[in-house]
Amino acid sequence: MSMVIWLTGLSGSGKSTIANALNKHFNFTVLDGDELRRGLCSDLGYTEEDRIENIRRTREVCKILQSVDVNIVTAFITPFESDRELAKIILKDCYIVWIKSSLEECENRDPKGLYEKARRGEIKNFTGIDSEFEEPHCVDLVIDTEKNNIQECIIEITKFLKGKMI
Repeated sequence: MSMVIWLTGLSGSGKSTIANALNKHFNFTVLDGDELRRGLCSDLGYTEEDRIENIRRTREVCKILQSVDVNIVTAFITPFESDRELAKIILKDCYIVWIKSSLEECENRDPKGLYEKARRGEIKNFTGIDSEFEEPHCVDLVIDTEKNNIQECIIEITKFLKGKMI
């Protein structure tokens, strides 16, 4: 039986970095929001409706991969609590992990320069700036990337996964 580790958090919080590290440790299939936006979801923008559709498609891909017993880690902002709740309902053994970092810290990191563009008005509906990120409540684990380095984050997640089917 496969599992889904659903990483949620602001842009720049460390979701993709953690997802890729988990892949190296556990050989998960990584579904990254940026990559899906370039392919499967390239027809979607960043309106609330488009964000919901983006996550719906991601859940469907997860269902297909789970049907062939693939372990998955996703790295998606997933700004709406209802979408995170649906992932837990629809997917088997789905664990929501909040990759927590303050907006200020994410803006300081800003690896892609997106916050700067959003602040200048070049990007509309940017999560955390002019589009809401609903604080997660249905999470199974909170990983604080301001207080922990990547190795410490992976250790925390590994402890969480211990005893679960991988």
